[in-house]
Amino acid sequence: MEWIATPPGGPRRIRPPRRPRRYTGPPAYPAVPRWGFPPLAWRWPLALPTRPQADPMMRAESAAATATATLWITAGVAVLATFAEGWRYVLLLISRTQALPRTSLAVSDALVGTTGLILWLLGVLCGLFVVLWGLRARAAAAERIGVHNVRPDWQVVVGVLVPGLNLFVPGSALAELEHSVLVAEGARKRGVRPFPTLRVRLWWAVWVATLLLGWFAFLWGFRGSVQALADGVVLHALNNALVAVLAVLTAGLIKYLMRLLAPLDSTELKHFRVRDVRAAPLPPKPERPSNAPR
Repeated sequence: MEWIATPPGGPRRIRPPRRPRRYTGPPAYPAVPRWGFPPLAWRWPLALPTRPQADPMMRAESAAATATATLWITAGVAVLATFAEGWRYVLLLISRTQALPRTSLAVSDALVGTTGLILWLLGVLCGLFVVLWGLRARAAAAERIGVHNVRPDWQVVVGVLVPGLNLFVPGSALAELEHSVLVAEGARKRGVRPFPTLRVRLWWAVWVATLLLGWFAFLWGFRGSVQALADGVVLHALNNALVAVLAVLTAGLIKYLMRLLAPLDSTELKHFRVRDVRAAPLPPKPERPSNAPR
């Protein structure tokens, strides 16, 4: 007799291997899949201003970076606009004795018009970004020292926009912000009346001079005499130069206040190394042990 062992259920059939299916393209879904990342491009965490969990200090640093970059661009355009107005004035002086080439006049008019328009648009952007930075910096400083700002944000915005008030409110608001930052750093005591430092006072003086000269140049443009037009070119050149100086001072002021307000990043600090020690006392020489070999 011969015994044959078989698994339960009888012998299994060996299936032939399946052939791989031909590639017909990526999978298709009848609706948007609910798995994976949302259909949004990657963005910085502070790109959405409605996030309630955003740190006020981080928001202030983000606004400071945007405002500083815009201010430096504005300063460059203002210098170019000053050169354009100066060139126009030189052409006016030359035109008293001789005729001017048509190409020079066309280039001068195009340069003055283009730089003037770009400078006006950049001025609006700078005002928006600097005011936004000021509001966020005030909130961060108040949270750091544990107080609430007496002046609400809407009063600061109105004081910047309304003519007449914008001669006093921006400077006083910056003085209050600087005072809060210095209190947070321990350089001033609480309860002391805010007094602007020389840096803030210099910025305030340049700000007032720029506004007054701009209004005066605008009103001077309504005069139609030849000498008034020539004087208007000089006034616009001086105003553009003041705008460049104001942009540079504002960028430096933002950097100064953020350096005091924001904590320093250890990765950005310079690592010093001791190379030489001079005029230092010699270290004391230890006593020789009695059992030490000579």
